[in-house]
Amino acid sequence: MTVTLADVAARAQVSPATVSRVLNGNYPVAASTRERVLKAVDELDYVLNGPASALAAATSDLVGILVNDIADPFFGIMASAIQSEIGGPGGRAGGERLAVVCNTGGSPERELTYLTLLQRQRAAAVVLTGGAVEGVPHAAAIAAKLRKLADAGTRVVLCGRPPAPDTPAIALTFDNRGGARQLTEHLIGLGHRRLGYIAGPKERTTTRHRLEGHRDALAAAGVEEDPRCTVYGRYDRRSGYEATLELLRRDPALTAVVAANDSVALGACAALRESGLRIPEDVSVA
Repeated sequence: MTVTLADVAARAQVSPATVSRVLNGNYPVAASTRERVLKAVDELDYVLNGPASALAAATSDLVGILVNDIADPFFGIMASAIQSEIGGPGGRAGGERLAVVCNTGGSPERELTYLTLLQRQRAAAVVLTGGAVEGVPHAAAIAAKLRKLADAGTRVVLCGRPPAPDTPAIALTFDNRGGARQLTEHLIGLGHRRLGYIAGPKERTTTRHRLEGHRDALAAAGVEEDPRCTVYGRYDRRSGYEATLELLRRDPALTAVVAANDSVALGACAALRESGLRIPEDVSVA
């Protein structure tokens, strides 16, 4: 037998309207009353009709998290942290949000497609993580899509990417230039002068900013940059492995490798070891 809103109201000794307010979170309810309603929801195993509720409230309990690659520990940690923050008190269904992780694979087209799908689902919030693709057409398309989401009541957060112009999105930016500069400064401080750099995809903001930080550190120390010692690739382990082999081919005497992220660094370490080189005795990796 299907449990109804009225059944929950009777168990909690409140009106159906009060149950609706607690579950939708769109009206202030006394803490003790809310506790009784959520307890009744748990005891009766009541399941809210999500699509109907979304239509009535113009929003849903869904939060979309867009990541470049869920296999990358960085994005996994971010998705987990976001999910822990959107949960309701006590883990009860009445206060929970459903986190949906969308793996774009770094594709600008997939990013736009997922935003459209989340808009159709009337998502309560959308979090875009990782660097943005540089280029006027895509930036304009993303900005337009974010404005539509915001106009429909969806809260938008950009995490680890530059702010989007003329959009109400909140931007949490990372100091990519400063972080990359400190990595290279550390290696230079250890005496390294022949450094290889493994960058990410050329079209990504994070790639450009981190490479600028690396070059700033070289220039400040008076170390001449060798254009042969910068290799572009993906932000993954295989790319780090292949790029390191290419760097060793171009300059067998290099003494340090700067990797664009942790996954790339793991690939670099594997390539160096397979090449018979010790870390850090022969080649340092940052």
